[in-house]
Amino acid sequence: MNGAGIVIESLKNEGVEFVFGYPGGAVLTLYDEIYKTNFPHILTKHEQGAVHAADGYARATGKVGVCIATSGPGATNLITGIATANIDSIPLICITGQVATPLIGRDSFQEADVCGITAPITKHNYLVRHIKDLPRVLKEAFFIARTGRPGPVVVDIAKDVFAAETEYKYPAEICLRGYTGKYIGDERKIDRAVDMLRAAERPIIFIGGGVITSETSQLVRAMVQKMNIPMTSTLMGLGAADADSAGYLGMAGMHGSYAANMAIMKCDLLLGIGVRFDDRVTGVISEFAPKAKIIHFDIDYAEINKNIAVNLSVVGDLRWSLPLFQEKLCPYNDIIKENIQKWYENVVKIHTAKPFKYKNDKNNILAQDAIKKLSDIVTHNTAIVTDVGQHQMWAAQFFKVYGPRNFITSGGLGTMGFGLPAAIGVKLGRPDKNVILLSGDGSIMMNCQELATLADYNINIKIIVIHNHVLGMVTQWQRMFYGERYSQSLLNSKADIVKIAQAMGIKGFRIKVKEELINGLQQLLHEQGPVLLDIIVPAEEDVFPMVPGGKRLDQMVMGEDGL
Repeated sequence: MNGAGIVIESLKNEGVEFVFGYPGGAVLTLYDEIYKTNFPHILTKHEQGAVHAADGYARATGKVGVCIATSGPGATNLITGIATANIDSIPLICITGQVATPLIGRDSFQEADVCGITAPITKHNYLVRHIKDLPRVLKEAFFIARTGRPGPVVVDIAKDVFAAETEYKYPAEICLRGYTGKYIGDERKIDRAVDMLRAAERPIIFIGGGVITSETSQLVRAMVQKMNIPMTSTLMGLGAADADSAGYLGMAGMHGSYAANMAIMKCDLLLGIGVRFDDRVTGVISEFAPKAKIIHFDIDYAEINKNIAVNLSVVGDLRWSLPLFQEKLCPYNDIIKENIQKWYENVVKIHTAKPFKYKNDKNNILAQDAIKKLSDIVTHNTAIVTDVGQHQMWAAQFFKVYGPRNFITSGGLGTMGFGLPAAIGVKLGRPDKNVILLSGDGSIMMNCQELATLADYNINIKIIVIHNHVLGMVTQWQRMFYGERYSQSLLNSKADIVKIAQAMGIKGFRIKVKEELINGLQQLLHEQGPVLLDIIVPAEEDVFPMVPGGKRLDQMVMGEDGL
């Protein structure tokens, strides 16, 4: 079998449903094999669209997303998407073509050192120069991408390897020195965590994306319900707890809820589960949770004490540690519940008194109002996908998420242009879901060419553009910290987003006044096929609450409520 056939058969062996990609010279033999075998392939309009679509598919399904690009500029166009997946621990396989083996290292036409370029932003990468290595490399790549802390793996294959032939045998097992993919930690540390929780009077559970990745949301929910421990989450942890779960305080951090941030500052024990303690959730690091002992459950040793010094680390797969932790807590559930009842009631009372809110505007449509009303009328079987900026934070605040893998967003890298192609991957991976993309007039233009992909494949995604004619989060910072000097952030574009959508083959319409909001949302949801709704909102609206850079979590700007 030739190398191209080996790639296709290996993808089948790994259960890959389809790939996203864009052909070019170095991968023509592979694309010829795709043609011969009729292997399912989604042709995006840009390689960046392909990698974000594979990323969205992986986030929505928990499976490995796969994309293909040619050598040189094709491969380098994947870089932003690879970095996006890497920082959020998303399993991807990126298959790239490379110039023929004799031409490597000679600055040949469309040559780029893909392994060198991607080394800092991948879990691992390979350059395949010999056909006999190809089956093993592909097996290893999938194993590495999906096990342990997931992440992207790049497989760069020389052009002549696709055409070379060898006897094909896909490995049944692999053995990697120093890496098994299994993470079983020290059970004694779980015993210490139980003791610390028993002694606490003001505990809080702080969950991140690791809870969703490890499929342990139900375990965390059960702990909260049995012991009435207040819980908050990162942006990446949204959906691990249902939005209206008792004791759930919403998102914490820079634009988090008042109750969540205050609880972190007042707690005497913070139980971090699958979190990185990113700067966006900690505020000034030296004063994060100043009264608390901190326990950190995580799969990756590299995250322990990286940002926040902890009192106890439980390193291991959450699928190992959390069931054991829950089992050891069982005899003490009622005791812990009684010990912390007053704390729980106070925290919930604060959350009820200080919800996310926004001012009333009699004439204009406010983005917050549009998102809240959208949340009210959609079913729980809805996955919301966002781009990056103000609309992303308003979605985190006002869209009620029910269930894991239903809030898809670029967290760590904050990649504008992520949303549209990612939504394609989400819908193809979860066709049973209603998929809604929230974007901004800045973000949507960054990969707007993928509107044509929606039309080509008739992918049923509903798109809402929060259109305020500015780079919203940039202007908010310029307004608050740069003397209202709006340098290059005013989008005085004459481009008509509705006409762009229509020109690319999908329906589009616009609403401008408040009276049109409900009807506009209902029309969007009831239209058949992909549709874009452009909602005009005021340019001067800011996201609150907000913890300014260098401030503590309890130094929140509350908007109209003052400091």
